Amino acid sequence: MDRETKHVTIRDLQEKLGRVASVVLADYRGLNVEAVNTLRRQFEKAACEYRVVKNTLLQRAIKGTKMEPLGKLLEGPTAIAYSFEDPAAPAKVAKEYGRTPGGDKFVVKGGYVDGQILDPKGVGDLATMPGKQELRAKFLATLNAVATDFVRLLQAAQQNFVFLLAARERAMKEGGAEQ
Repeated sequence: MDRETKHVTIRDLQEKLGRVASVVLADYRGLNVEAVNTLRRQFEKAACEYRVVKNTLLQRAIKGTKMEPLGKLLEGPTAIAYSFEDPAAPAKVAKEYGRTPGGDKFVVKGGYVDGQILDPKGVGDLATMPGKQELRAKFLATLNAVATDFVRLLQAAQQNFVFLLAARERAMKEGGAEQ
C-alpha cells in the first residue's frame, strides 16, 4: 500500500469514526472467505459497516480522539464493525454470529459507545440492550396507551349506564313474568 492510499484510508476512517454511534473490534483469525462474506452481509443487513483494517492505520485514525484507548486492543488481525444509527446493532450481529457453527473463531476484542471503551463483556451487554427500532416501538406503544386509556375512560360512564339499563330491563321482565 503506497503512502497516498494510506493517507486516504486514514482520512476515511477518521471521518467515519467521528460520526459512529458504536464500534466493535474483533479478531477474525481462522475464518475463511465464505464465513467473512456471510458475516459482512449480516452486518450490512443491520445497517452496519464491516471492514478489515491494518492496526497501524486504525491507530493513526483514532489518535487524539476519545477512541484512542482502543489502540491497546489492536494486536493481531483486526476487523472493525460500526454503526451510524443504532449503537447496539454491531454488538448484536457479532454476538449472534458467535453463536453460529464456526462463529467461535470471530473473537470480540472490545468496543466503543458514547465516549466509553468497552471490554468484550461490555460489548456482550450492549448486544442485550434493545435496539433503536425496539425502543421506538415501546415509546409509541406508551404514547398510544395514554390515548387508548383516555378513550376507554370517556366511554366507561355511558357503557356502565347501558349495562345498568339492560340489567333493570331484565329485572323488570323477570319480575313481570311472576305477576
